[in-house]
Amino acid sequence: MITHPRPWFTSGLMAMLLFAALHVGALSPATAADFDKGMTAYRSGDYQAALAEWRPLAESGHSTAQYNLGLMYAQGMGVPQDYAMAAAWYRRAAEQGHAAAQYNLGVMYDIGQGVAKNHNQALAWYRKAAAQGDIKAQNNLGLLYEFGHGALQDFVIAHVWYNLAALKGNESRIRNRDRLAAKMPQEAT
Repeated sequence: MITHPRPWFTSGLMAMLLFAALHVGALSPATAADFDKGMTAYRSGDYQAALAEWRPLAESGHSTAQYNLGLMYAQGMGVPQDYAMAAAWYRRAAEQGHAAAQYNLGVMYDIGQGVAKNHNQALAWYRKAAAQGDIKAQNNLGLLYEFGHGALQDFVIAHVWYNLAALKGNESRIRNRDRLAAKMPQEAT
């Protein structure tokens, strides 16, 4: 099963935004202050104020602010839910190397949410995020290779990606790895 961004938005959105906040240390003091104001507003549920702080940063190229706007559009927080806008903001952050944005954009291509469904594009964005250690992207690469979506079906490569994703101990990723290993000839594992 492909992991989609929706389920973790509700439970993991705050963790993702807090993670993003850690990446503002290299910013100018004024930019970091604006980002922090947006984070404070977001935490208090004032999504309009968060948008007011983050939008100018995002428009000027701040990848974490771009990613946060993508999250907000995907969930309709302070803006009408708009998957196409979410994908556009994710793309801007993803093109700058933001791993979580790369993963989310990959998911959107994988399921055709806000963009045309395209397993080749999903594969490309998952690869970029996986190369940065994103375990959800590693897991989804395993799925694409296992089922031949966007790539030739290859159980060995799928197993490698599942194994990398399972290294952090996540039960569902371990199950994916073990499920595939049971289907493979013993000399391949």
